[in-house]
Amino acid sequence: MDLWDVQWRGHALLAWLLALGAGVVGYAIVHGALAVLGARLHRLAQASPGGALQMLAAVVRATRGWVLLLLSVVVALRVWAPEPALQRPLEQLTHVLVGLQVALWLNRLVAVLLGRAVERDAVRNPVMIGVIKWSAQLAIWVMLLLAVLANAGVNVNAFIASLGVGGVAVALAAQNVLGDLFASISIGLDKPFEVGDYIGFGSESGTVVRVGIKSTRIQSLSGEELAIANAQLLQQTVHNYSRMTERRIAFELRLAIDPSRPRIEHFVHSVPPLLRAIDKVRFDRFHLTGFGDGWMAFECVYYVLAPSYAVFRDVQQQIHFDLLDLLAEKELQLAVPVRALQGPAPAAPVAAS
Repeated sequence: MDLWDVQWRGHALLAWLLALGAGVVGYAIVHGALAVLGARLHRLAQASPGGALQMLAAVVRATRGWVLLLLSVVVALRVWAPEPALQRPLEQLTHVLVGLQVALWLNRLVAVLLGRAVERDAVRNPVMIGVIKWSAQLAIWVMLLLAVLANAGVNVNAFIASLGVGGVAVALAAQNVLGDLFASISIGLDKPFEVGDYIGFGSESGTVVRVGIKSTRIQSLSGEELAIANAQLLQQTVHNYSRMTERRIAFELRLAIDPSRPRIEHFVHSVPPLLRAIDKVRFDRFHLTGFGDGWMAFECVYYVLAPSYAVFRDVQQQIHFDLLDLLAEKELQLAVPVRALQGPAPAAPVAAS
């Protein structure tokens, strides 16, 4: 059977096969050239990291093989088997494939530029990086969609107007999602906390591991991960413990009443040197503040010059040990609560009859 004699849509079957073969050959040539170019750019980028060559190499790696294959076949069909009825659909498909690949390149370029900004510490906020990246990539895909529709003969102006009306409806239906989105932008601009900070809100606390567009993820001390909506988080008072420079501690010490004033005065004057001798502690005050039923109260205030909770606990423990030694030295005792328990009255004796 002669393939030239077999016709399909006005062209010989051999012409269609030659067109497909030409498309595959063209794809192989272009794909091979891009592979060689990408490898060359990668080697040059390693010699000068952080430069334009490294960015260009990353953009070249965003080329999709299946897009090139489809584009090569479509172009070959337009050249080798020019079917008039298929010219317009093939032309539109060519524009779509070219626009798709350009959008992929632009997406990779945006990601590389933002990544370089983070590496240079020009932008230290991952929240804003995520919002900017998401917005830029959304704008790229929307522009591609509008270009495809305009090329297909759709009235883009009317389409944009309809999108505006539909956008209002979508905004009303997705108020919570948009509220969380704007809350994430507020977190990025105001920076009440960042990834790695230890924060507390309500009855929860933990380390911030991720601030997303919709929610913030927090690793609690007990191990589980907490997810809270950004808008809900900003409605609460957030305590950022990682930004503490020092920690103020006030506690009360109750001792059994001792009638010896000199001994009590000597004890009060002995506590400040004890606290000043401890590392990372700034003493504030220590006073006898009042009396109760069998006890006298002392108030101690000091500052731990480190934000770490573990350091605070170590210092507090050392102070408690030193106070116990001082009490033993001064022969003073801690106040022990005394409770008087009253039992039932004894029953009256029964008179003998």
